[in-house]
Amino acid sequence: MHNINVIPKLTVVGAGPGDPDLITLKAIKAIKDAKVILYDALINEVLLDYASPKAEVIFVGKRKGCYAYQQEQINELIVARAKSHGHVVRLKGGDPFIFGRGAEELDYVQQFGVETYMVPGISSALAVPAYQGIPLTKRGSSEGFWVITGTTKFHQLSNDVALAAKSAATVVILMGMGKLQEIVKIFIEEGKQNVPVAIIQNGTTKEEQFGIGNIANICDVVAEKQLASPAIIVIGEVVKERTKLNSLASEINQNALIV
Repeated sequence: MHNINVIPKLTVVGAGPGDPDLITLKAIKAIKDAKVILYDALINEVLLDYASPKAEVIFVGKRKGCYAYQQEQINELIVARAKSHGHVVRLKGGDPFIFGRGAEELDYVQQFGVETYMVPGISSALAVPAYQGIPLTKRGSSEGFWVITGTTKFHQLSNDVALAAKSAATVVILMGMGKLQEIVKIFIEEGKQNVPVAIIQNGTTKEEQFGIGNIANICDVVAEKQLASPAIIVIGEVVKERTKLNSLASEINQNALIV
């Protein structure tokens, strides 16, 4: 039932790459204000501690291939809760506009008179390599970078991987572990078997795992280290430019949130 005193509102919020400190102040304010929070599997659940004790919190993500809700159901749930409760926050991992369906959800609810807002998040595509000291661009090594999904809507490898393999830019592939052998084959066909590769699993979290090699041997590295999804693949000369960092990630994970 539509409560006439309620202004239906949706804020799509980026939760960042995993480390709960890598969230923006604007995102925290939105979470605190929310009457209902719909959250995904890849967000750090510590962030839900910012929610009002009165807020309704609903898990709508995907775990191990099982969807708690289909996308159409999530869309309908947002509209229903916005009309009955007011401010709905849709909390998504990383940045919601980078392979996060954030724009789809905003487009859908607007036709029902729901006010829409968006809070960007720090994308895992940028933050996860950075936590490992890998700069996506560096003078003399890379003048740009591609960020590509490994798996398209139709569960195929994106055609952009073949285009990216022809360039000198750094290539960051999200959701690509299931297609790693295909990716390797494309780069080998471009004569790039010696190009460095890093694979980072559960980046920016205390469960982070890391493997480094080159196009020719990265599948062996993955097997040896038992790396699996969720992981980010970084391909390019910048992997060799890795900067030695102090253990900022572990230090941050040990500290309480300060906000």
